[in-house]
Amino acid sequence: MPEGDTVFVLAARLRRALDGATLRVGRLNVPAHAVENLAGRRVVAHRTHGKHLFTDFENGTTLHTHLRMSGSWTVVRAGRSIPQHVRPDVRVQLSAVDGPTGYGILLPVVDYGFTTEMNGLVAHLGPDPLQPTFDIDAAVNNVLAQKDRPIIATLLDQRVVAGPGNLWANELCFLRGLWPWTPSEDVNASKLVALLERAMRHSATVPRAMQVTTGDTRRGRSHWVAGRAGLPCSRCGTAIRVVAEVPGDPDRRRTWWCPRCQPEK
Repeated sequence: MPEGDTVFVLAARLRRALDGATLRVGRLNVPAHAVENLAGRRVVAHRTHGKHLFTDFENGTTLHTHLRMSGSWTVVRAGRSIPQHVRPDVRVQLSAVDGPTGYGILLPVVDYGFTTEMNGLVAHLGPDPLQPTFDIDAAVNNVLAQKDRPIIATLLDQRVVAGPGNLWANELCFLRGLWPWTPSEDVNASKLVALLERAMRHSATVPRAMQVTTGDTRRGRSHWVAGRAGLPCSRCGTAIRVVAEVPGDPDRRRTWWCPRCQPEK
């Protein structure tokens, strides 16, 4: 599943392509909104909260989408189209007059309505470290409020902090030397959240830094533990371990850690 920094960069790409443009074609190919015709609407903004993407229109309405595991967006320049075999998978088509087209492919979540209504869809989420309004104190308190919940599960909970997914949860635990099942109330939440904000912002804004946690962009060397089960830790040489899933996680995501750098305490 794409993480908050991935969606943040996607929003910037759509912003460059479509913001300020009037739509020649605006289709939502999902049952709930199949009768909507967004042609003639002017796009005024693209914004994110965590993993959620919002496209705002000048008439006070908003398109809300979420990529989850299957979705993606692609942008093609004026006069071009996507391959014929991909067209049945298009859930959203936003074509600017005399300009590019944004295609939302296999999007599992497509909502459209008044902006206030769409904003309400993320009202339950925690603060987003990529937003200028990020409330670090609220995020720290949210972490500590999880008490004996394993920190790896807390970091995956979008109600605590919106944006980090499995990659960031695992890499942050390594970088802070945390055994993934450390109770949340026992971690230095201030330092953890500060690192989360700094790392995700660096990932989203620095060229070629997207989700590179080691500083090494070479293939197989960009992460400390994520996806490296059985390989030697780049810091101490101990074999990286993995368990099949985070307990209680509906997405059944894996957890990786180095038993020496992240000892059980």
